[in-house]
Amino acid sequence: MISWINGDLVDLWQTNQKFFVLINCQGLGYEIQILESFFLKLKTNQISNKKITLWLKHIKKEDSDLLFGFTSKNQKNFFIEILSIRGVGSQIGMGILNKFSITEVINAIKSQNKKLICTVPGVGQKMCDRLILELNNKFKNEIKFEDKKGKDEFEIKDPETNQMIEDLQLTLQSLNYKSKEIKNILPIIFKEIDLLAKKENNLSFENLLKLAMNHLDKDSSNLAR
Repeated sequence: MISWINGDLVDLWQTNQKFFVLINCQGLGYEIQILESFFLKLKTNQISNKKITLWLKHIKKEDSDLLFGFTSKNQKNFFIEILSIRGVGSQIGMGILNKFSITEVINAIKSQNKKLICTVPGVGQKMCDRLILELNNKFKNEIKFEDKKGKDEFEIKDPETNQMIEDLQLTLQSLNYKSKEIKNILPIIFKEIDLLAKKENNLSFENLLKLAMNHLDKDSSNLAR
């Protein structure tokens, strides 16, 4: 079982609606299917560090071994939960996460927004009904996938920035920061986003992550004194 990988980016490419990276890890090349959002960040050089860490789901078939890579453990776990539903394959799972964030899927399930879920390629009416029924039961009490409390208080209109904030929270969780710590620094991050955007002319996820980790580590140091 391959759970995660850390290695150097060798190549990346797109085949139809599938997105791939080739990672060199200790002399072996791993071909991994990734989400479109991460692919675009790599392609447009939004990620300067070409040393990549991905959480992996390894799917073994009769004629092939497939690897699916995610930038956070939450994305990987969510993908696994989707695959546990009868009739849902890996490409539909990737299609859901390519089209929507985890929060958007959860909201669609809670509100039974069938029209939204049916926009995912390969998802018909019957599969949509099954997804809503089974995912609603699975995620009803899942704390790690709950919607962000107090989001409206710090609403940002730019959808790209909102997605970045969501990715930031998932990444911080995967780095073992506590949910309460992350929630406490969000107001600070929201206040500094405009300053960062003006200073850099192009707000990047990496600088946002660095800013958040600096605040979190500073708070931890103060508590330790």
